[in-house]
Amino acid sequence: MSNPLSRRLRTTLFYALRTAFRLTPMPQRARDRLRERFLDTKGHWVPEGPKGQAPTGELPRRPYVRSDERAIGYVPYEKGELPDPLPATLVAFYLPQFHTIPENDEWWGKGFTEWRNVTRALPQFEGHYQPKLPGDLGFYDLRNVEVMHEQARLAREYGISAFCFYFYWFGGKTLLETPLRNWLNDKTIDLKFCLCWANEKWTRTWDGRGEEILIDQQHSPEDDIAFIEYVAEYMRDSRYLRIEGRPALLVYRVDLLPSPSETAARWRRWCVEAGIGNPFLINVHSFGSTDPLAIGFDAATDFPPNNNDSSDVTAGQTLINREFQGRVLDWRHMAERFRARPSTGYRRFLAVNPSWDNQARRSGGGVSFLHASPEGYGDWLSDAITSSPPCENDDPPVVFINAWNEWAEGAALEPDTRLGHAWLQATRRALLDTSTCHVSDPRPCVVIHVWYVELLESILTRLRRSGIDWQIVITTAPERKEAVAHMVARLRVTAKMEVYPNRGRDVAPFLSSVSRLLLGGTELVLKLHTKKSPHLTDGDAWRDRLLDSLLDPVACAHALATLRQDVTVGMVAPKDSLLPLREHLGANADQTRDLALRIGIAAPDGATRFAAGTMFWARLSALAPLLSGELYGNEFAAEEGQIDGTMAHAVERLFVACVEAGGFSVDESIHPS
Repeated sequence: MSNPLSRRLRTTLFYALRTAFRLTPMPQRARDRLRERFLDTKGHWVPEGPKGQAPTGELPRRPYVRSDERAIGYVPYEKGELPDPLPATLVAFYLPQFHTIPENDEWWGKGFTEWRNVTRALPQFEGHYQPKLPGDLGFYDLRNVEVMHEQARLAREYGISAFCFYFYWFGGKTLLETPLRNWLNDKTIDLKFCLCWANEKWTRTWDGRGEEILIDQQHSPEDDIAFIEYVAEYMRDSRYLRIEGRPALLVYRVDLLPSPSETAARWRRWCVEAGIGNPFLINVHSFGSTDPLAIGFDAATDFPPNNNDSSDVTAGQTLINREFQGRVLDWRHMAERFRARPSTGYRRFLAVNPSWDNQARRSGGGVSFLHASPEGYGDWLSDAITSSPPCENDDPPVVFINAWNEWAEGAALEPDTRLGHAWLQATRRALLDTSTCHVSDPRPCVVIHVWYVELLESILTRLRRSGIDWQIVITTAPERKEAVAHMVARLRVTAKMEVYPNRGRDVAPFLSSVSRLLLGGTELVLKLHTKKSPHLTDGDAWRDRLLDSLLDPVACAHALATLRQDVTVGMVAPKDSLLPLREHLGANADQTRDLALRIGIAAPDGATRFAAGTMFWARLSALAPLLSGELYGNEFAAEEGQIDGTMAHAVERLFVACVEAGGFSVDESIHPS
């Protein structure tokens, strides 16, 4: 290990060289080549980033009970409709690493597949979700073609049009081709596909960099022809993805080709002569941003999170592993920067990314993006669809997704144990939201948590008198399920009932319910519950004031109109219920501060308010940080009559802060309480 002085000198020299490099005029392709050559050979010169904070206590704030716990926001498999026609062709990158091959046995140990990396990952800092484990599809083996049938079915049902398989070709030798070969041979797999030549050398560092080479590339004119002759069999398949009638072929690292323009010309000439047609060549902006037209390609595609400077939030994390050498970045900032990219003078396909964390491949030194959420991913995808121009002949635009199953890089649309099918549901939702033929249910939703069943009739009567056509969701605990169902039937109310463990009182069930409502397209929700507050002498009177303030017909109509007409309003609370948080933190100060950090909002200050009584109107997108899957049901204490100091109390104190952190305002009902 170098001494501190040599490290300081190396850091100083690195920044001096970087400044000179940025000021030196040169073509973009030359700049990309030099940058990659430096990282290949002198990557250890890159200065270390900021360090996280050492833990001050003996245990993490959240006990880790099990690694496959379902988060609040878990979405089960659901059949659903898709718009016809689809407003976009969604193409998801697909990793075929999940089966054994002799080469990986030799390089990484007998029986190695990517699953070994996935399962070895551990959380490195507070709130770090690892390991990321597969859900319904399990730890599959891609030599089993039935797995690929199931993947294709899921993808198709949720709106994915094609998989883009990474293809590993090394001077005539292919690796990890068995899944793709099985796909080609089984014509009953009903999903389009295309190839992305992952033309890096393989090294011990997993990213094509470094000097310990496992298998190298052999780029040459002869190899260009051998490659295109080999993949022609795939390109002739009727399911092969065509863009504007031409077979799509992607190259992951064009900067590694000796002369990309000459390679492109050879491929085009060969394909035309072979009757395949002129291929649609796409340059993946994986590490560089080369103009595809300058190298004879047709288009480029973004490849998030690569090629993006994201906000580094490492210093704010409390470490579990004191030796953690990785980086922690903000996924939301990364997504916003991709969305804000200016147009180019060439054709560039937009791409989105559901999440990213390659800790599984780089134990103790990975790059982790925090605050990714199905809702945020869905918004980004919707924006990419609407911002992408249609292809020729009015074919829908093409949008790439990174990725379908990059489990060791924390980027997977496939169902997982934490959020289930939430990423796929967000994909379906984005297609519905951007379709001109789809109309969402315009009715507001009321979510009522029922513990005191005898109070439900009064609430339902008030709702009926409000004059509003409601979607009604009733949440309750298992021991109250039968009594609630009996009352709903007796009152002849149309309502959906959801049953949750008796944890977190009304707060945990509310978060669980509305996280799914948000992905289902519901935007406006009224939160109510059967409140008694037996520790207070005026608990019943307080409850009635809150309900009257929210459900008075005039006040109710006014609140709903306000939320519909002014999209900057995120919450309408009962009149006089907004209280200064500093006077009501009690035993919740530490937990509230820690929870704010975890969901990615600023810790509340002296000016922050909270909605006492936890009944209010809310715009669900304004509550997105609390619905992002960061919380787990077991974090909410089992009911023991607690009056303070629980996770439910901490969340209650952050509802308003969460709304305001997103730039939304908070109003009060016009009805006096």
